[in-house]
Amino acid sequence: MNLAGKRIVVTGAFGSLGKQVVTMALAAGAKVAAVDYAPAEGQQQQDGLVLLGGADLTSVESAQAAFAEAKQQLGGIDGLVNIAGGFAWETFAGSGVDTWDKMYNINLRTAVIACQSAVPFMLEETGAAIVNISANSALMSEMGVAAYTASKAGVAKLTESLADEFKAKIRVNAVLPTIIDTPVNRNDMPDADYSAWVSPQELGNVILFLLSPEASAVTGALLPVKGRV
Repeated sequence: MNLAGKRIVVTGAFGSLGKQVVTMALAAGAKVAAVDYAPAEGQQQQDGLVLLGGADLTSVESAQAAFAEAKQQLGGIDGLVNIAGGFAWETFAGSGVDTWDKMYNINLRTAVIACQSAVPFMLEETGAAIVNISANSALMSEMGVAAYTASKAGVAKLTESLADEFKAKIRVNAVLPTIIDTPVNRNDMPDADYSAWVSPQELGNVILFLLSPEASAVTGALLPVKGRV
């Protein structure tokens, strides 16, 4: 994938998928701002990489400061990948609203605020693209993940709405993975068949395609990336 000259912001960039996407984007010729709530200390520095740790994307002020810094250091923003988020399993019966609030805040609110922070800069560019991370379960949920899938369904509908609003100005798409093969997921499901899961590299390939000029006619897509589940 050729991303030469592209300037991309990746949120949730210090996690398993985020690191993979950052590495692949740099290898494809992009400059990347890696944004995460975690501190940047200990993260590996590379040519073309801007490390922006300590960014709270649930806060408008914190997010705007991070994206302004990214724009200044990169010289502009052509792409945004919203990976920041999380997962929770909890049955509905007997539960409260705390998990719902948490899933909304870390999955949907972060995506909304990141887009709001990035879009003014992206409108200055040509061929800009946003890729959001929804979930395949947002299409058909199951027991124990109502709060999670509701928040990810919100990400999907946010994607469709922004794609329609910005049309030829900014392409906006979402990927809908099943289980991603990360150390955390392996630890949580030690008896699972990992070979059926989607690897970070496989999902990264799809994300990079949606950022690239090769996907210039694709916007408003909700693309399932189901692996072999």
